[in-house]
Amino acid sequence: MKDKINRTRSVQVRLTVEEFDYLNRKFELSGLKSKSEFMRMLFFEGLIVKFSDDDMQFLMRQISGMTSNINQIATRVNSTDKVYAIVEIRQKQEEIWQQLKYLESQLQLVQQ
Repeated sequence: MKDKINRTRSVQVRLTVEEFDYLNRKFELSGLKSKSEFMRMLFFEGLIVKFSDDDMQFLMRQISGMTSNINQIATRVNSTDKVYAIVEIRQKQEEIWQQLKYLESQLQLVQQ
């Protein structure tokens, strides 16, 4: 028989209605028997990953630039029936791909 753990400390957290509902949904999906057990798992085994706002803004600018280029190319193709600037798309795509690979490598470091 397991020795009973005497837990004498508690933590209080204030949540909005939406946050509380989200927490309850996550708990129900977890399959755990008690919310206390669920919270302890989140506290001690959960993983929090935060990327810098600069990294995310850079990536969003790259994606935005690529979509603008694609729209410009589509406009040219529709008006002239000729395809231009495929190299531009590939360059932007490669820049975004490099940034995504960097973010993935950062995630892998956290998981180790």
